[in-house]
Amino acid sequence: MIFVTVGTQGPFDRLVRAVDKWAGMRARADIFAQTGPSDYQSEHIRTERFIDAGEFRRRVESSDLVIGHAGMGSIITALELGKQIIVMPRRASLGEHRNEHQVATAKQFAEQGRIVVALNEQELMDKLDQIQVLDGAERLGARASPRLINTIRGFIEAGYRG
Repeated sequence: MIFVTVGTQGPFDRLVRAVDKWAGMRARADIFAQTGPSDYQSEHIRTERFIDAGEFRRRVESSDLVIGHAGMGSIITALELGKQIIVMPRRASLGEHRNEHQVATAKQFAEQGRIVVALNEQELMDKLDQIQVLDGAERLGARASPRLINTIRGFIEAGYRG
């Protein structure tokens, strides 16, 4: 099963439309998308505008692949549960967000080798065609490492002093 999520802040029809088109071309009937406040009517995938946090987690857990925007909640949940995720960031230049922070987020995670990034619809469909060669992701721990906690603590304490 493939789970698509666009978060709750707004529609991301470019992503949903690309997955819907790919599903039709490949006769895939195992795709569910959480679409946010979108008016796009899919032809080949099952959709729901909003799902609660519990259902979101269950859908990620039961999926073979997650496709999403470059939102931290989607990325971290997929990694925490050891799921491969393909991310297509929202683009401010296309009116999908207020700035290009999702592009920066996607690039940072991709440089670490933790996610697959598609910057446009064609790249997304190409990566979906390679789905069988993608390995599962390494699970991200549910708790922060002591080193990370100490680094954050030092940063906060330095900020308060200075």
